[in-house]
Amino acid sequence: MIIILEKGNILSKPDFEKAKEDYHTYIKITIDIENETIALGGEYHADAERLLLDTGSKQENIWGGGFDVKSKKISVNAMINLRPKTNYSTDILDAKVRSRFLLAANKIFRKYV
Repeated sequence: MIIILEKGNILSKPDFEKAKEDYHTYIKITIDIENETIALGGEYHADAERLLLDTGSKQENIWGGGFDVKSKKISVNAMINLRPKTNYSTDILDAKVRSRFLLAANKIFRKYV
């Protein structure tokens, strides 16, 4: 299940549980860093990316990562981050983009970390 949170929304415990349904100990995070719309969960980042695109996000603003429930660590690694000419890795390489992603992700998961 994919949970969508608009900027400023808080992740509830029931939504946290739904977001981890696919992997149980890992939650995929897909964020539009421009408007801080966040999609959590799902099997593939690409599915969450599609939902964000369908609601008006621009592809260049969407980045992926994850939350490891056991270690309580946020990662910046996702296949959707691999972009010809701008990001040659599945990790978010640009420091500014990575910082914006982590800031938004930390806001959402702060009570779980």
